[in-house]
Amino acid sequence: ELKEIVFVIQSQSNSFHSKRAEDLKRDILKQAADLGKELPTVLLIHEMDGHEGAWTILPLMKDFSVTYGRNSSWIFFCEEDTRIQVVKLLETLGRFDGSKECFLGKALYDEESTIIHHYAFAENPTAFKFPDFAAGWALSIPLVNKLSKKLKSEPLKSDFTIDLKHEIALYIWQKGEGPHLTPVPEFCTDDVSSYKADHCATTFSNFLPLCGEPVKKEDIFIAVKTCQKFHGDRIPVVKQTWEREAALIEYYSDYADISIPTIDLGIPNTDRGHCGKTFAILERFLNHSSPRTPWLVIVDDDTLISIFRLRKLLSCYDPNEPVFLGERYGYGLGTGGYSYITGGGGMVFSRIAVQKLLASKCRCYSMDAPDDMVLGMCFSGLGIPITHSPLFHQARPMDYPKGYLSHQIPISFHKHWNIDPVKVYFTWLAPNTEESLNGKKVGYNREDL
Repeated sequence: ELKEIVFVIQSQSNSFHSKRAEDLKRDILKQAADLGKELPTVLLIHEMDGHEGAWTILPLMKDFSVTYGRNSSWIFFCEEDTRIQVVKLLETLGRFDGSKECFLGKALYDEESTIIHHYAFAENPTAFKFPDFAAGWALSIPLVNKLSKKLKSEPLKSDFTIDLKHEIALYIWQKGEGPHLTPVPEFCTDDVSSYKADHCATTFSNFLPLCGEPVKKEDIFIAVKTCQKFHGDRIPVVKQTWEREAALIEYYSDYADISIPTIDLGIPNTDRGHCGKTFAILERFLNHSSPRTPWLVIVDDDTLISIFRLRKLLSCYDPNEPVFLGERYGYGLGTGGYSYITGGGGMVFSRIAVQKLLASKCRCYSMDAPDDMVLGMCFSGLGIPITHSPLFHQARPMDYPKGYLSHQIPISFHKHWNIDPVKVYFTWLAPNTEESLNGKKVGYNREDL
């Protein structure tokens, strides 16, 4: 029965994202009403509780078990851009025995062991499957009850949340004692309008959001963090690739080099974190850039980024809101920690977010503290939510499953290690004519980089 499915939308509190999640909720309830069925429960994660780590899902298992453990059969999770054919979803779930411990989803796997999964399953990376959240994924209630019980006796240990879908699958797998992910062919990430989507219970509707005219080049100020030892090898890559897309760009270093040119902020380079340098950049943006520039992007000198696509994405956000956007990680979320935007993929700030941050007294606890984590801590203390976009990437293209990247038009990748960064940029990120003309998803000719 439809009323036995609890839908959980992995929503966010930023106004753009919460509206999309509300639209999806309305669509699910309308489909249910049109079927003449009793309405299912539809939950939005960002509304569920004040817990900073609600987006990591596992801490919510106790609530799910207590509230829905008796009268429900499945918890079905999806993203705000997942599109659901309710009738087909009912048929699909009906094929599985909900009285057993079931973990269902569209399977992703690593082709080679990767840093973002701590090189797990190095002998055979393809053996371990984890769910693509964009296609939706489901847990049977007996499994939810089991996880809830386990969490009571063994609180979550991991300090960092880096790739949630992989970490949830690992937790459920329990070193081979729990269920593996069961791949479900009806859980799809094909475009809604694709001919391939006919058999699908779920599809995916958004490869790169666009909400009107792209933001003007002049409305984005780009700050590149560098230091003297990388002027010779990393900066030329930026100049050969994405610098031409930026109207306002400055390079911040520990040495003023007029050939680039770089600006010496008077802060020595540190080997560990760069908190002192990043806060100096934030001060400079507020006090020296045009007060009309609504957006600031801070990137590393080995970040590859598409400013062309970022301008489209930013058309969806209100610069009058405090926005802190990028790829979200978590620290200590099982024990009241905080979320943060990981720096290598690029950190995007609205001017008002920078104003609120600097008006607070939150600062680096040391000059070489990790800047991205300190920023996360500060914004968390100010009650300003981190806004996640899966289009920013802290690692290289080969560090992500191909199936995951296939439904994205990515905005950034990071690190030059063991790759030709110029080639990666032109294969994955460079604007091309077709994309420029109609803003549609493009069939890239991507080599295996």
